Amino acid sequence: MRPAALATYARPETKPHPSAHAALNRPAAQAAQPTLAPAPAGLAQSSPTAIGVAVWRPGRARPHDARVLADSAEREAWLRARVGGITATDAAKLATPNSVRQVVRDKLDPSGFSGNAFTEHGRQREPHIASWVLERHGIPACGLLYHAQRSLRHLATPDGLYADDERLLLAEIKTTGKPWKRIPRSYLRQVWWQQYVLGAERTLFVWEQHADFIVTEPEPRCVWIERDETEIERLVTLADLALAELDRCAVEF
Repeated sequence: MRPAALATYARPETKPHPSAHAALNRPAAQAAQPTLAPAPAGLAQSSPTAIGVAVWRPGRARPHDARVLADSAEREAWLRARVGGITATDAAKLATPNSVRQVVRDKLDPSGFSGNAFTEHGRQREPHIASWVLERHGIPACGLLYHAQRSLRHLATPDGLYADDERLLLAEIKTTGKPWKRIPRSYLRQVWWQQYVLGAERTLFVWEQHADFIVTEPEPRCVWIERDETEIERLVTLADLALAELDRCAVEF
């Protein structure tokens, strides 16, 4: 299926999460979802495979290209690059000032949660969902770790990234074992943090439901989430508090 031209998309006037929540119970084919053009000529892209999410490597320089720190395909280097910063996974937990302490504890003791059957299912399904996102929406998979313009320690590895001369769009992929009435707030924080780090204006949030790890629908569902500057500034403030506490702990020990 050939994606329609990017120029056919018109931005909704509604805010991200109210419109997203209203669309959650509609199939992907019915949800408001613009299709994007393939990467312009001169931009190299690779398709996801069953082995792992392929990494999109731009063929020409864009502003965000200079902010790449690591490639998730080189897992050890990628994990090392994440240690001293706040990632989108960390930002998802930053709900209140009190949550800063939990994020700091998790950063200081990364040996806690190493995954379970649900996270393993998500890892196995992500390449297949990413392939669907590329085919239906023209957003290539991305496994690169970026830092924000504001700070080398504000980090994100988006699941998908599309950039042209006018805009930068992201994709975020999830799997779930239960139906959602609305997108979990922690995932919204994760999306907003990625938008901040990359300078993106919106994100295609894609999820696939399963029952006992068997996919229950023929296609994933998706909604667009708009950038929210108020939420982003709040996350940045909490992230900097967490980083300051991490630095204090490093000095003490």
